Amino acid sequence: MTAGAGRSGSRRVAVDGSRRLVFPNRFAGVDQGRWLVVALVVAVTLVGVGAVVRPDLVPISLLFPLLVVAGLLLEPRRLAIVLVGAGLVVFAWGPGSLLSPTRVAGVSVAVALVMWQAVLIARSRALLGTRGLGGDRMFAELRDRIVRGGQVPAMPEGWAATSCIRSAHGDRFSGDFVVAHLEGDGERFEVALVDVSGKGTAAGTRSLLLSGALGGLLGAVPPADFLRAANDYLVRQGWHEGFATAVHVELDLRSGLYSVASAGHPAPAVYTSGRARWTLMDGGRGPVLGVVPGVSFPRQSGRLERGDALLVYSDGVVEARDRDLVDGIDRMLGVAAASVLSGGDVARDVCESARSGEDDDRAALAVRRV
Repeated sequence: MTAGAGRSGSRRVAVDGSRRLVFPNRFAGVDQGRWLVVALVVAVTLVGVGAVVRPDLVPISLLFPLLVVAGLLLEPRRLAIVLVGAGLVVFAWGPGSLLSPTRVAGVSVAVALVMWQAVLIARSRALLGTRGLGGDRMFAELRDRIVRGGQVPAMPEGWAATSCIRSAHGDRFSGDFVVAHLEGDGERFEVALVDVSGKGTAAGTRSLLLSGALGGLLGAVPPADFLRAANDYLVRQGWHEGFATAVHVELDLRSGLYSVASAGHPAPAVYTSGRARWTLMDGGRGPVLGVVPGVSFPRQSGRLERGDALLVYSDGVVEARDRDLVDGIDRMLGVAAASVLSGGDVARDVCESARSGEDDDRAALAVRRV
């Protein structure tokens, strides 16, 4: 027995200078999938025997949950064993059933449909490389982490910032996302709003990957190089449908000086409190991200005085089917003006009032000097 080992088989190991009690896994190396197949085949057989011997107590429909569990927990190759067993059970049950031939045929078709559904579930799990609900939990946790990472940090006194993201058709995954960074001293704020090609769940996987990558770039590279680095990253991915538009904002929270660069994104809007109106920053913009390597992205600059605000948004906020783009922009600026005057949440208000409705992803971020 090695030093530090106990009679129970546990052992102490040092991790980062500390000593922890570690218990070995007694089931390590055991093929749990094989035993699960055996258990499910036995359960299917018992249901079949019960349905034949005591059909008044054991309905054949008990096969349905067993098939669903098999689809969730077994790989396709092992699932086939359970499906064959279920098919034999239905074949043996049919002739002696108390049901009419028509109802027996209906039950057989229902079992076949559930079996096909189990195959689809197993194939989906095989693509994810997980069994059970682990794949769903993994994606949900990744999505929630990225959503938390995209939340606007608490701004220092004298500043307010809000963001809003609405996905198409109410999906939990969106092709639009926000990544924000506030330096530890609270003197500089950076944010990027990105619109990945596609919408809803179809763009969700690219959005998840890209938001993690751009979140790592934000604050790690000079602001003037952010979009160039993001473009180089996307070009290297070689996605056929993987282009994106983006807008990047750098804001000095001491002076109110800001600079904005756009990559094929709708023009940002600036609110001037002295004139009580929003205006678009129609200066130069660069191409979309992920298409042309080695391009530059010109920046526009200005200053936010007390009461001024800056608004960036995705195309879903201003575009709508069978609607002119100019009308969409005018509508958004009108909503933003009313929101500022009433002390509302500008980002939320422009997202919720977008004429595209549930047909497109919508995202907006507003920062104001108060």
